Amino acid sequence: MGSSNISVRARVRALVEDDLFQKTIIGVIILNAVVLGVETMVPEHLAHELALLDSVLLGVFVVELVLRLVAYGSKFFRDPWNIFDTVIVAIALVPATGPMSVLRALRILRVLRLVNSVPSMRRVVDGLIAAMPGMGSVAALLGLMMYVAVVISTNLYGSIAPEYFGDLGTSAFTLFQTMTGEAWPDIAREVMAEDPSAWIFFVVFILVMTFAVLNLFLAVVVSGMESVESLTKHEEESDAEMMAILTSLREDLTAVREELAATREELRSESAAR
Repeated sequence: MGSSNISVRARVRALVEDDLFQKTIIGVIILNAVVLGVETMVPEHLAHELALLDSVLLGVFVVELVLRLVAYGSKFFRDPWNIFDTVIVAIALVPATGPMSVLRALRILRVLRLVNSVPSMRRVVDGLIAAMPGMGSVAALLGLMMYVAVVISTNLYGSIAPEYFGDLGTSAFTLFQTMTGEAWPDIAREVMAEDPSAWIFFVVFILVMTFAVLNLFLAVVVSGMESVESLTKHEEESDAEMMAILTSLREDLTAVREELAATREELRSESAAR
């Protein structure tokens, strides 16, 4: 019975890991995204047909999750991506009526399963997750420098342009707008009309916050993605080495088996000759 279960699990795993199966699931995810988008535009008399198609696609997702659960057993829940997929499908299964009607809009989250299904997207997200600790430090530095700039600008220009720098909250929003590059020259010119030296503050702020600190985010993310790529490459090399070792052992065992068979035949021949 135990060997039979192992055989079934091995067959299901081979099916789940098959390239055609994975491409089919990717196609279903994309089709589901298209259906959910079209539902927002079609007349009401076609909404029922699209809802029926959406239910069929959801059934495909449920069957796929069950197959993966059978294929990997308890190991299924050790992968955070599998838990992510399970939660998204579970949200879609909750009846979207009454107070739970907001969940109907969350059906589009099923599209995010594409991240888990496409290895290149998954590596990008893994790189972002790996960069989170470093991004936290950069965010803290950015927040500290932003607070310093907010206090300075409020003290310097609060009386000149109170609509932009009247208090800390207003100054924070104005400087955030300046960081994005949106209409900051108009703000700077209005302040410079009263204080011609104000350009120094705006230029220094943009150089430090936009071109220096924000680029640190990109550096940290790139570093995290490189570390993930390096780890993935190392795992692939380790898998290749393991396969080479297993192949060598299999060949050695075959050779030993052949030698034992030849020795057994020689002993039988000698025994028959006697």
